[in-house]
Amino acid sequence: MSFINNIIRLVNQQTSKNKKSPAKRVLPYELKAVSRVRQDIKSWNNALDMANAEEPKNYPLMQLYNEVLIDALLTSQIENRKQQIFSAQFSLLNQSGDKDIDQSKNLASLPLFRKLLNAILDSIYLGYSLIELTNEDDRLDLIEIPRTNIVPKLGHFYTDYSEDSNPVLYRELPQFGTWIMEFDSKELGLLNKAVPHVLFKRFAQSCWSELCEIYGIPPRVMKTNTQDTAMLNRAESMMNDMGAAAWFIIDETESFEFADGVSTNGDVYNNLIKLCNNELSLLISGAIIGQDTLHGSNNKDQSAQNMLWMLVQSDLNLVQQHMNTQVIPALQSFGLIKGELTFSFDPTEDTKQLWNITKDALPYYHLDIDWMKDKFGLEITGDRKSPQPSHSEEGDKKKNKKEEKLQFDNDFFD
Repeated sequence: MSFINNIIRLVNQQTSKNKKSPAKRVLPYELKAVSRVRQDIKSWNNALDMANAEEPKNYPLMQLYNEVLIDALLTSQIENRKQQIFSAQFSLLNQSGDKDIDQSKNLASLPLFRKLLNAILDSIYLGYSLIELTNEDDRLDLIEIPRTNIVPKLGHFYTDYSEDSNPVLYRELPQFGTWIMEFDSKELGLLNKAVPHVLFKRFAQSCWSELCEIYGIPPRVMKTNTQDTAMLNRAESMMNDMGAAAWFIIDETESFEFADGVSTNGDVYNNLIKLCNNELSLLISGAIIGQDTLHGSNNKDQSAQNMLWMLVQSDLNLVQQHMNTQVIPALQSFGLIKGELTFSFDPTEDTKQLWNITKDALPYYHLDIDWMKDKFGLEITGDRKSPQPSHSEEGDKKKNKKEEKLQFDNDFFD
């Protein structure tokens, strides 16, 4: 190991002696200005070659991912999948399987909790995430290390990603596993498969906009004597005053005409854009959700939502694994979580189906008011008073009610 790495190791060992107040950042990095250039398939292939080389560099691919994430549909599909994780309820369970309500609420209220979830989920799309916890002003927070400075294949961190020398072996640092945590999918991420579709989509949009610019407003032509300065100036003034359409002036002896081309209103570009959008939706959500309003149906959309929910359940399992193997032990070492606890998402319920069952059971059973308030948000103040029926009516109602209850029990418990 180089001399600089030995110095970094000694400094990190000193800062790790006091876990609650590190002296300084363990993995400092330099912020670099990134110029935006046009990306194409060649840029993608070059980035893949650098990421898969013997001495890999990931910053070209990560910069390409950042550019791809500007796409509106891709962003909406990813956020739609993420938000279902963010809104899911979770619990910290003790060894008996009971929920520790206080510590569960404390974890949910931590500002870094959502950042932790986001870093774990980003490893699905971007391939990996490396985070560093900080403790400034006695407040634990999270900093996500730029992926351009990381090569997870070798476990290298670069202060300046454009340089090849003096990498820090972050997995060998004493803070790794406590102050520093890594979420690595061992793959290039889903965005690698989204790159060509976003690039082709941009190409189609660019061509379509150029078509609109050229053929949307036909140009105007004026023939005049271009050798006469006065006539030329007057012609220019007239054309400028006539509107915003493109125009040009030719001499009386010259001619201009458009070449005959394929008559189109942009369908070829529209079809390519739709294809790319569909491929992006299939990649992230597993189905095309709510986009085809012409040929769509409620059954198709419901099936698509079910497919998305299967992917969300997979994400929930991934988050649980990282939380129980990395995050919870780290927070326990800081004293933020006490005792042997396990992170678990609460099982989801079909509230609509549960309400139908509850509604059908109301005439036959006394239900817990507090439970109904928690499940359905009903503000129940007491029983509703009704006029007393006659003895004959009361006997008939009891008989009918008994028969209906028997039928309900047979249907439900069978």
